[in-house]
Amino acid sequence: MHVDYRYKQTSKLTQLLQALEVNRRLIDLLPSLPHIERHLRRQSILKSALFSARIEGIGTASPHDASKLEVKNILSASNWLHSASGPRRLSLKVICQLHSRILSNLSPDAGGFRREASAIFNQAGVAIYFTPPPIEIKPLLGQLIRHTKRILINPIQAAVFHFGFERIHPFLDGNGRVGRLVSTLILKLDGYNFRGLIDLEEYLDANRAAYYDLLNLASKDITAFVEFFLTGLVDQSEQVINKLRGQAETTEDKLLPRRQEILNTIREHKQVSFDFIRRRFLAIPASTLRYDLRQLAKQNLIKKLGVTRGAVYSPAEYN
Repeated sequence: MHVDYRYKQTSKLTQLLQALEVNRRLIDLLPSLPHIERHLRRQSILKSALFSARIEGIGTASPHDASKLEVKNILSASNWLHSASGPRRLSLKVICQLHSRILSNLSPDAGGFRREASAIFNQAGVAIYFTPPPIEIKPLLGQLIRHTKRILINPIQAAVFHFGFERIHPFLDGNGRVGRLVSTLILKLDGYNFRGLIDLEEYLDANRAAYYDLLNLASKDITAFVEFFLTGLVDQSEQVINKLRGQAETTEDKLLPRRQEILNTIREHKQVSFDFIRRRFLAIPASTLRYDLRQLAKQNLIKKLGVTRGAVYSPAEYN
């Protein structure tokens, strides 16, 4: 297998790169909305988990538990990627660390390269490509990393690496999730972070047939895949702009997570007593919960009905 992939600088590719640069600058200029962005980022991760479950399977845990674990793991890996202590360069070690986080408590092979033959299957379950043998995985990944770093245009680096990584298919499970996170890392390292809100999974899910067809390219020239990948980045960055433009953070957006959960509980049940809230938050002191409720009332998000021990709380909008 070769990994020294090439691409042609087509007029379409030039237009896509220009559009992506414009979108990057627009997103950088939009006001910071940390609470809204945190919500959008979590939505993106939930979509990522759904997409991954469709094409990769879930592993050895029960489907319900695996689904929750998968979301938790992707959130952990994504948070690490974007944190101050996150990776500052691409390496084999970083790839294995991401895989370890992604499949934590889901697979005994978390963090380890596959030790058996594998293949890439299309939506119909037909093998469209047989991956290289396990003994070639480390050398091929090392070559791919070095080749990718020689490409001068960052978004094209991300596209080329993604193609090569999926073709090498270094793990038995989790290749899609790890591959997309590594592409995110490559983009982030050169300023194409898009505030961590790019949801490439949605684009790939909507174009799965084309995605698999392009992964099956046998030529060293992967211009078609690079154009496909960049089209997805442009499409999703435009969606980020549309989601952020004209938004303003509300009082509710700025709530602490526990207070948001208390508010959601009150909205769900319409009227609740303090004892009902207390049973939901047994690890939190009663005095802290009472303070939370006073603050929610002060912010006009809930109403307290009554003044004795029989008082109940309801949403401000509930009549």
